[in-house]
Amino acid sequence: MDNSSINLKNITIVLICPRYPENIGAVCRAICNMGLSKLIVVNPEDFDIVKICKMATHNAKEIVNNISVFDNINQALCEFSYIVGTTARLGKHRCGVNLPETLARSLIPISKKNKIAILFGPEASGLTNDHIRYCNKLVNIPTCEFSSLNLGQAVIIICYTLFLEKKNKTHKPYLPRIATHHELEGMYEQLKDILIKISFINPENPDYWMNNVRNFLGRLNLRAKEVSIIRGICRQINWYGNKNRTKE
Repeated sequence: MDNSSINLKNITIVLICPRYPENIGAVCRAICNMGLSKLIVVNPEDFDIVKICKMATHNAKEIVNNISVFDNINQALCEFSYIVGTTARLGKHRCGVNLPETLARSLIPISKKNKIAILFGPEASGLTNDHIRYCNKLVNIPTCEFSSLNLGQAVIIICYTLFLEKKNKTHKPYLPRIATHHELEGMYEQLKDILIKISFINPENPDYWMNNVRNFLGRLNLRAKEVSIIRGICRQINWYGNKNRTKE
């Protein structure tokens, strides 16, 4: 494997609740044009395969045939170790947003051994804050005063930037396999339970308070072994707390 450029085979485009089948087809065509090959669609409003194929054209037929369709985002992201969210909106809950070229460079070492998902939200609203909390990194496509991009346009801009990085031979060391979304979500649920028990976070709205924990740990690119260690610590804290309550 060439260690000096990005591994596009480990990158999957993920569409969350797309409304129009024509947009799905346009995304297939964009992916094909830029050397990517994998598309996941989550809870599409209309998955009309005829309309999808018409926009995708014959060259992207293989991508259309291999689209994976899921009912919910958790199922769709289970196997991915690194998740990128695209956002047009910027704000206090969407900090550290990257430019497409900065993102592409940062994915070079990660892409060697890890599966990466790049999320695109519904056409009308984009990704929600609930979607964003799953993301390790955010990317924004700069525009002029009018910031609305068609879904197919947004996808091809990101894919084109990744394709350019594929041609760039700047050497970066690879990053070993990091924990998958499924492994991380299990850890976060266990952490939330423990932090509620020790009154560290408000039990009335724990997910809100957990966002800070997610943001902190999400920047660390935790390995599977490190996730296992954190879960072991949680189990020990829980055991110790139950033991002391029994003594009382």
